[in-house]
Amino acid sequence: MLNIHNLSISFQGEYLFEDITFKLGQGDRVGLIGKNGAGKSTMLRILAKEQEADTGQIAADKDLKIGFLKQDIDFEFGKTVLEESYEAFKEIKACESQLEKINTQLAERTDYESESYNQLMIDLNDIQHQYEILGGYNYQGETEKILQGLGFKREDFDKLTDTFSGGWRMRIELAKLLLQNNDLLLLDEPTNHLDIESIIWLESFLKNYSGAVVIVSHDKMFLDNVTNRTIEISLGRIYDYNKPYTKFLELRKEMKTQQLAAQKNQEKEIQQTEKLIEKFRAKASKATMAQSLIKKLDRMDKIEVDEDDNSVMSLNFPVSVTPGKVVIKAENVSKSYGDLKVLSNVNLAIDRDTKTAFVGQNGQGKSTLAKIIVGEIDHKGNLELGHNVQIGYFAQNQAEYLDGNKTILDTMIDAANETNRSKVRDILGSFLFRGDEVEKYVKVLSGGERNRLALAKLLLQPLNVLIMDEPTNHLDIKSKNVLKEALKKFEGTLILVSHDRDFLQGLTDTVYEFKDQKIKEYLGDIDFYLEQRNIENLREAEKRTVVAEKPKESNKQSYEDQKKLKSLNNKLSNIESKISQLEKDIKSDDVKLATDYDKTASDPQFFDAYQKKKKSLENLMEDWGAIQEQLDALNN
Repeated sequence: MLNIHNLSISFQGEYLFEDITFKLGQGDRVGLIGKNGAGKSTMLRILAKEQEADTGQIAADKDLKIGFLKQDIDFEFGKTVLEESYEAFKEIKACESQLEKINTQLAERTDYESESYNQLMIDLNDIQHQYEILGGYNYQGETEKILQGLGFKREDFDKLTDTFSGGWRMRIELAKLLLQNNDLLLLDEPTNHLDIESIIWLESFLKNYSGAVVIVSHDKMFLDNVTNRTIEISLGRIYDYNKPYTKFLELRKEMKTQQLAAQKNQEKEIQQTEKLIEKFRAKASKATMAQSLIKKLDRMDKIEVDEDDNSVMSLNFPVSVTPGKVVIKAENVSKSYGDLKVLSNVNLAIDRDTKTAFVGQNGQGKSTLAKIIVGEIDHKGNLELGHNVQIGYFAQNQAEYLDGNKTILDTMIDAANETNRSKVRDILGSFLFRGDEVEKYVKVLSGGERNRLALAKLLLQPLNVLIMDEPTNHLDIKSKNVLKEALKKFEGTLILVSHDRDFLQGLTDTVYEFKDQKIKEYLGDIDFYLEQRNIENLREAEKRTVVAEKPKESNKQSYEDQKKLKSLNNKLSNIESKISQLEKDIKSDDVKLATDYDKTASDPQFFDAYQKKKKSLENLMEDWGAIQEQLDALNN
């Protein structure tokens, strides 16, 4: 499908990546990962032919159709949601236009016996046939299905796109890409503007997508659920494995351990050889032997251990003073934007030192309530802050809260006070803004850098209540992990608006779901909430769906299924036994490799046998997965 060979690109004399080679084939669902600034978005732009590399070649199949979802999109206003979505079907729309012209002519003309009238009938038949092949009779239904999957309601379809936020307009762009039947989808942070339900829907869609997909995302759970391959860009190199993210990390760790063991053993061998060279040099009779050993060392390929880019920000939120027991109390809070009612008579009480998640579809009022709490927007009803409450607020749309014409350093100095102004450079350093980087203007910063700067600013103000609205957008996975650990250790009160399931796991103890202008409390973490929602949805489905009684299967079918089930279970048990034995053998070989190099090095067949075992284990794991899928299908 797509071959990338020796690709290199540099900025200001420094390589983002150099001599990178890989292939993309049908069915590949690749997670493209790496730190902010590693070159992920640049790689997508190159693959989409929107940017040229310095060196290297990209060979693509003829007529390869590529769809590219960028973080920043240009949008044409004045169209409804449906009209904009139908832009995905340019060929179908062209056919519709032609059919309309022909039908108009046929209705107006009366020369039924003429050659030109006959030609119109032939053209009509040809275009109708092409229209059918292109899916002209199905595209409207498909469009509505995908828009609903991404969170739009039917009443939204005829609204102008101008009335929607940037996040919702991004969803329309994503819908267009999913409707186009592209051979290759390039998705840059597709989950940034999606709520949990829409992310789960997108996961299901991409799992069944027939083409290839390359996804830049910092959502670990999304990557694990969707991808079957991971490419990491790190320090100018790539690491490419046919595993989803978490399994890729385990494999990388295992391989690095093996590299370290092999390097250690090689260093021992080099030291022993060098001692022999020094010993033989002094004796004329052994000079030839010494020269032979020197040549042996020169020919030896030194084992290198893969470097990791482990630079991450350092973060700790200190609590200023202890507030009263109830830090936030809302009674009958309502908010409307014109005719659009977002919140209606909401009641809420947040106790000191609790950690709460706000979840729900976009547009249901999560960010609105956060802004009401911090006093940014007016509202109806009563909202009170408790005694000694000092709020730190992280806004979702950081670009609007940071002055693009200020430098990083000036932004921090202006936010500091007399007691912490001297610590500004130290704080910036802990957020990876070092040296001359602090003189960068905010307007040139990436999304991830803006988020880091906003987090650094939070440390300059006294706080005991943290309200964070989508803080993980644009943060790389390592930075997200640092932020999560800091919030776990935070001894104050936390309110977190987020759609990132992995980030929320184990972090909050209460979930408020925003839906239909109301909020509903779930006394548990995000997993408990999702479990409860699934149960509720199933109950709703049971109420609304009349289930037809299944015809009884014949005894013959039942017997055949039981026979097949028994055979598959026997095969599975046999494979599991072999896997267990191979894992023990490989573990034993690893110990030999690390502790007794001399003995293993003297056996030339050792490494061949070792690699053969690894390959056999990989094949058996694939066989195990295939049989397990057959068993699941039979059991269902």
